Amino acid sequence: MTAFPVAGRLAKAPENFIGREGVERVFAEARAGRRDFLRSAFAAAAAGVAASGTLAQPKAPADGDPNILELPEHSRGLGQPVVTDGYGKPSKYERNVQRRQSPGLTQTPQASVSFAPLQSLFGIVTPSGLHFERHHQGWWDIDPSKHRFMVNGLVKTPKVFTADDLMRLPSVSRFHFIECGANTGMEWGNVAVPTVQYTHGMLSCSEFTGVPLATLLELAGADLKKGRFVLAEGADGSSMTRTIPMSLVTSGEVLVAFGQNGEMLRPENGYPLRLVVPGVQGVSWVKYLRRIEVGDQPWASKDEVLHYVDLMPDGVHRQYTSIQECKSVVTTPSGGQVLLDRGFYNISGLAWSGRGKVKKVDVTVDGGRTWRAARLEGPVMGKCLTRFNLDWVWDGKPAIVQSRATDETGYVQPTYRQLRGVRGTRSIYHNNAIQSWLVQASGEVKNVQLG
Repeated sequence: MTAFPVAGRLAKAPENFIGREGVERVFAEARAGRRDFLRSAFAAAAAGVAASGTLAQPKAPADGDPNILELPEHSRGLGQPVVTDGYGKPSKYERNVQRRQSPGLTQTPQASVSFAPLQSLFGIVTPSGLHFERHHQGWWDIDPSKHRFMVNGLVKTPKVFTADDLMRLPSVSRFHFIECGANTGMEWGNVAVPTVQYTHGMLSCSEFTGVPLATLLELAGADLKKGRFVLAEGADGSSMTRTIPMSLVTSGEVLVAFGQNGEMLRPENGYPLRLVVPGVQGVSWVKYLRRIEVGDQPWASKDEVLHYVDLMPDGVHRQYTSIQECKSVVTTPSGGQVLLDRGFYNISGLAWSGRGKVKKVDVTVDGGRTWRAARLEGPVMGKCLTRFNLDWVWDGKPAIVQSRATDETGYVQPTYRQLRGVRGTRSIYHNNAIQSWLVQASGEVKNVQLG
């Protein structure tokens, strides 16, 4: 896949690569032991008040009574009327929160990526307008009245559905993450990009609404003894096709979705129909879905034998590794951000696993020498993003912040050393290694990797 160039080998350690001796050097001035958190927090707060002498006070009118405060305009005047253009928009002060494309990542914008601004999001739901995009031949705004969806192959009665037909059937709504198999792919060899939007931004989470694919196969009389796989096919110019194991379908998790976050799918997210395959890499969530074929063996389509395969150290390509393994990332503080002053901060991030629920997340601020359990904010759902938080009092000295997730199967997110020991440095897909952020004494945060 040309969209994500293979990173070079670590023949020479890059500027942002830190070995274990570097970790010790970074923390040479760190205090031995730990302070009690509350004592530190109150001490920091007290120091801030002492430095300023008092808390900031609102200003009185320049030519008025000093005992009367001037109210801002929005507290005195008549506001704007109700929104009349049909669709609400974010505040003008939030215009910088947007999806961003990496210049030069692909030869054409029709086969490219836009990254979700993870550093600016709260909770676990990604707004539809900020959901990451990955296109293979551009997006389309398809007339739903003309779109058709077929079920064929090893079935008694092939079926053709309109979008309206599907919306008349019993539907379900579920929260799930979707992650591109190439997410974090540029970081395999060394540090490649500066911010979490670019390292992990091919990740989003939504409430999807649709009809279980198992229901549609039942209506078509699918042969579940011979039919061990289904082929999903999209209607865009790339004719994206992916093999899905029947075991995932019969579990009831796979949906033919028409809704996202309480409204119809956006065109860039597959309107009017897309497949939802929880826990599996995003390329299998086929957009503009037009056909499901039931078969007795994998189809070995071009996008599963040539692309989205794992290059192993011995040169072998490992195929059909679709499950997104347990992974996490700290989004605040993260690369490109700046801590304005020492004192209390909330370390926050996201964790997820394609095999079920996140069981715990541990966080370190000293490069992995010591770990603390983070709070998992509810709800914690299977194959869904989980928000975690940890209280931290920054003393103004260098810190290396990491998170390490464990899922309900007992799988623990690996370090880069562990992952590269199995996969090498020339891979592209399925990078779930622990991410490191260096908080410098200046407060600036950089992307680094530990050796």
